[in-house]
Amino acid sequence: MAQGAILALDQGTTSSRAIVFASDLRILGAAQREFAQHYPAPGWVEHEPEDIWRTTVETARQALAGAGLSAAEIAGIGITNQRETCLLWDRRTSQPIHRAIVWQDRRTAEACASLKRQGHEPEITARTGLLLDPYFSATKIAWLLDHVEGARALAEAGHLAFGTIDSFLVWRFTGGRVHATDATNASRTLLFDLAKGGFDQELLALFGVPAAVLPQVRDSNADFGLTEASILGAALPILGVAGDQQAALIGQACFAPGMVKATYGTGCFAVINTGSERVASKHRLLTTLAYQLDGRRSYALEGSIFIAGAAVQWLRDGLRLIASAPESGALAAAADPAQDVYLVPAFVGLGAPYWQPEARGALFGLTRASGVNEVARAALEAVCYQTRDLLEAMHLDWPGAAQAVLRVDGGMVASDWTMQFLADILDAAVERPTISETTALGAAWLAGHKAGVWPDAPGFAQQWQLARAFRPSLAAPERERKYAGWRRAVGAVLTMANNAEASP
Repeated sequence: MAQGAILALDQGTTSSRAIVFASDLRILGAAQREFAQHYPAPGWVEHEPEDIWRTTVETARQALAGAGLSAAEIAGIGITNQRETCLLWDRRTSQPIHRAIVWQDRRTAEACASLKRQGHEPEITARTGLLLDPYFSATKIAWLLDHVEGARALAEAGHLAFGTIDSFLVWRFTGGRVHATDATNASRTLLFDLAKGGFDQELLALFGVPAAVLPQVRDSNADFGLTEASILGAALPILGVAGDQQAALIGQACFAPGMVKATYGTGCFAVINTGSERVASKHRLLTTLAYQLDGRRSYALEGSIFIAGAAVQWLRDGLRLIASAPESGALAAAADPAQDVYLVPAFVGLGAPYWQPEARGALFGLTRASGVNEVARAALEAVCYQTRDLLEAMHLDWPGAAQAVLRVDGGMVASDWTMQFLADILDAAVERPTISETTALGAAWLAGHKAGVWPDAPGFAQQWQLARAFRPSLAAPERERKYAGWRRAVGAVLTMANNAEASP
């Protein structure tokens, strides 16, 4: 293997991170910067693109300095990003025409509902593997084109570029020379035909998106161009791009069909590799690309939970019940076991397998004796219950998921209490890896292998290391009793949402 370090850029929903990995996978330097979240209206979530760009560059420079390396000693850059968040910018100036609309944003719920009423969802799902939901990019693009003055005319004239965050970063790093995305990010737009491996003209027409705004679609381990030397101190090749959940799947070395990972960040995303088999979900999961390497596509089933770590942030910032996220585990451990308190954290609707954008959060089972401990426990348990919802849907959709061991990553997995409850409610082993930064690690592998610094997929899988396995210890009757309570709580939230939709 060649020598050289890899710079991984992990642009997430609430922060930008950069990590420098050595050729032996050691972390040499790392940096992270949070940036502002903007909520201009209920259910709307936006990011300032310049904040994303600034924090990405700042963390890259800081990580290099922390590693004691110059940019010239970096063999390549891998980029991973929050998916579905999208923006439009002017090709002539590289300036965005509006804030980025974040994947959590629900402003296009009515547009999606209208398309459903017209009967379009079955064909859209057949082609894209996705459901008609504001989560995905297509209706966001249409909203920008229709609500920013002059945007549609500029787009039709070829002056605007659309991108998910990876495309925007590639454009900026290369000085506007490369307008490209990788197949995993393209597959999350509602515009990408999984079977054909490209954007679909009929879907573009349906959503009102001009083909002129679209990026070129490349392999996840493709050459995405050289960075401008002035940005980091040398012209560096961008050799890998993948959406954050696919990057985490790679970072967890889930290359074999049947392997499954769950990432617990702002939301939770469970992904199972189905290999060359494109499984059509009958239980409202998403069929998506796992990765596309050297022209070969591998597929996955995915379940998306919108609120995971964000529920703990709500305890801290909204209710001010805790001063820091790690406190939640200790509070949960001290909660009264005789109280059954359930939090359904549908703050921005419910994701898989329910897909109800109008659902809103609720607490159930409160008594006069309920307090901070019980509410904290309910917030952590909700993440685990939602994970079980996803894995049960996977088991029903695909026999290869039946004996899956869950590999976990993301900020919440540092909580031993949460991971033990997760194993208990799933009745399955939960594996936490030695390297917790699996999303960045996956992006780094894409670039590192392309640069000849890191081994191939089988070799990389052999280097995956287990830090701790959590084994189920909860008795089956208690496990099923608790889960049944969760299902009743979700049912009540769905009933309220459905009744609200039916009201005049």
